[in-house]
Amino acid sequence: MERNLLQVYFILGSNNTEGDPLYVLEEALKGGVTLFQFREKGHSALQGEDKKQLAMQMKELCHLYHVPFLVNDDIELALEIEADGVHVGQDDMSIDEVRKVIPNNWVVGVSSTKIKEAVQAKKDGADYIGVGPIYSTNTKEDAKKPIGAEGLQDIRKRVGDLPIVAIGGIHLGHVIRLMQAGADGVSVISAISQSVNPQTTAGTFLNHANYFARMQ
Repeated sequence: MERNLLQVYFILGSNNTEGDPLYVLEEALKGGVTLFQFREKGHSALQGEDKKQLAMQMKELCHLYHVPFLVNDDIELALEIEADGVHVGQDDMSIDEVRKVIPNNWVVGVSSTKIKEAVQAKKDGADYIGVGPIYSTNTKEDAKKPIGAEGLQDIRKRVGDLPIVAIGGIHLGHVIRLMQAGADGVSVISAISQSVNPQTTAGTFLNHANYFARMQ
């Protein structure tokens, strides 16, 4: 995959914002997020037809702004609504299992906290890995111990040029440091979803990422 798609990777579910998730997503898209993941999990998450309808509406918005739409974990839903790819965790389906049922051109991302997991993901053919949590986060109820920029740097050394996005408790002030450590971009939930101005915040994240790219 093109690694610049990971520059500002926005993740959102209906329970990550007190407002209208479709409004938040469109504002973030206007601001310049480069990749989107629908993650409908946790307390008060939508189920069944309600979840499907929201996913379809979010996919349409993403495609309107020419941004790929990925689904977290739910392969069946991703296939049903014809997403652009999926992201799986260590406890979800393996990459081999996923590849057997999805179209060849879909993006497959994998979460990795440890070097061993990241190396295995590369060996299995992941298009990118989501490394983290970098910092502590309240967004994911099952979040593991933070690994910091140093942990990210260690993983980068072991996976070569495999695209990496950093995730977990990331704010604007972290972007440059994490890209220096080897990330191709940052994955953000609450910093955008709970912002009073998602468009401006997303745009500022992108400006930080572009600034680092220009410095290289």
